[in-house]
Amino acid sequence: MSFPAFLVLATFVTGLIWAMDALYFAPRRQQRAAAPAEHGESEGTARAGAAPKEPYIVDLARSFFPIVLIVLVVRSFVVEPFRIPSGSMMPTLLVGDFILVNKYSYGIRLPVLNRKVIDIADPARGDIVVFRYPENPSVDYIKRVVGVPGDHIAYRNKILYINGNQAEQSPVAAYVGVGGGARMTGASHRTEDLLGVKHDILVDTRRADMNFEFVVPEDEYFVMGDNRDNSRDSRFWGTVPDENLVGKAFFIWMNWDSKTDGFVDWTRLGSTIE
Repeated sequence: MSFPAFLVLATFVTGLIWAMDALYFAPRRQQRAAAPAEHGESEGTARAGAAPKEPYIVDLARSFFPIVLIVLVVRSFVVEPFRIPSGSMMPTLLVGDFILVNKYSYGIRLPVLNRKVIDIADPARGDIVVFRYPENPSVDYIKRVVGVPGDHIAYRNKILYINGNQAEQSPVAAYVGVGGGARMTGASHRTEDLLGVKHDILVDTRRADMNFEFVVPEDEYFVMGDNRDNSRDSRFWGTVPDENLVGKAFFIWMNWDSKTDGFVDWTRLGSTIE
């Protein structure tokens, strides 16, 4: 069972137990507690006015219902945490980054069903999005949108072209990786301009080119990793349908990489994602 499904089930069960007790069982307990006094029984038999003891399961449900409800609402409609397990989005996101994802950027969706009920906005070129992997929707992926519906995308000699316009690249320096990303040391660190949206990428000139052309279908998005030669993305498995979108990544709140000295990279805490 997925975590969203567990939250929905836990909210339903605890809420149902609490509601049934409040509407049916609690009044009956009150009646039974008041019965001895009404029939004139001695105080030693039952103390008049004493509150009946609430069953343990009801007390548990009453305590947990608001907690799981709040977690469900926040996680489903407001913000959700994720951890970056790989280096496919280096240098923007590093191995071990803990990020927050805005769940309402691209519309309000029902938990578990993932059906959009309120349309808010569409992903734009340059957005870093979390989505359910089209080949296995139980797995969440994170990539950058480089093509929106109708775009003609081409990739030649490690250069991206959008509708015939080259996404200009400016060299930064030779990249020096750390921890889980140390193997990318020596890659070419560049700044790419996605027709007005600038961001950093890594290019491994030692890897063979992967040239292609593609027209993005309606209601789908072409995504790529910023670590261009070390990312399994739309070049391999196709576009991301709108229905698979989870949200927009916007904040790094923690970095924990067991392969670095000290494990925690304090410089990344509180960083915005661009």
